[in-house]
Amino acid sequence: MGCPHDCVFCSQKKITGITQNVTGETARKIIDDYLQAVRPSGNVEISFFGGSFTGIPKSERRELLSVGYEYVNRGLADGIRLSTRPDYINVEILDELMSYGVTAIELGVQSMDDEVLKQSGRGHTAADVVHAVGLIKKYPFELGLQMMTGLPGDTPEKSVETALKIANLRPDAVRVYPTLVIRGTELERMMQCGTYIPWTVEDTVPVLVKIKRIFDNEKIKIIRMGLQTTEEISPGASVTGGPFHPAIGELTESEIFYEKLLEISDGLENCTLAVACRREEVSKVIGHNAVNRKRLENTRNIRLKTQINETAACGELIVIEVKNDCS
Repeated sequence: MGCPHDCVFCSQKKITGITQNVTGETARKIIDDYLQAVRPSGNVEISFFGGSFTGIPKSERRELLSVGYEYVNRGLADGIRLSTRPDYINVEILDELMSYGVTAIELGVQSMDDEVLKQSGRGHTAADVVHAVGLIKKYPFELGLQMMTGLPGDTPEKSVETALKIANLRPDAVRVYPTLVIRGTELERMMQCGTYIPWTVEDTVPVLVKIKRIFDNEKIKIIRMGLQTTEEISPGASVTGGPFHPAIGELTESEIFYEKLLEISDGLENCTLAVACRREEVSKVIGHNAVNRKRLENTRNIRLKTQINETAACGELIVIEVKNDCS
């Protein structure tokens, strides 16, 4: 809802699994169902995603916001989050969002390269992003920016430059989505005609590694890397091309850990290397299908062992032991 453009990559109904517009009544039912089912603790947000929220008619927008605000006022939700386009932000809209308890705004930036935006049919420019961010930052909203890699006209260098420009805008959080080709989109037609060549997982992960480093260095939270896998968003369903992997974010983190392992083991060979990390990062250190462990053993004859250290910082590897007992 609310989006005036047909971006070449877009099929929101397949991505979100929603095939009809949401009214205040259906929003209320969704919220009630989830609150009863998950009994959430901690921060609870009501989120309007899957379109350009500030682009829908004012009456419909206010109907949905009123429902959300009711739950905020009752103490059942802590705030409202929404996604929209950079060119659908102005002072009047921001004042309205404030009055209805909105706490977080995410902008679909996709790229900071105007040629990529043009080839993707976005209908806005990088300057529109800068202008919208400037307006939003005058309010106490949490700001999220979403970018995509591998769009038409994109290159690894342009994606990294987009990440740098987004980091310079100082958002509170980002989402990074590698471009997938969805059945029935203009992008699929372009792929079939040969005017668009989708990136592979192998193309994408090294770029995501560089992008993650940029945001990590600037202490900008990455909420998500890659679309969430659903019945529709999977090969053989609606995904017909592009770097689909159910855990591409973990592949990226695993590659970063492998580079750290190489640094730690520089000059070592024929030994056992024991390292410690946080519990939730053990699988990333070992690598998907134990790829990091295998690579160390195959290239340096180093046997990797992992231990848990809950005092370790996120992304930290602590050397526990180097045992020169390998044959």
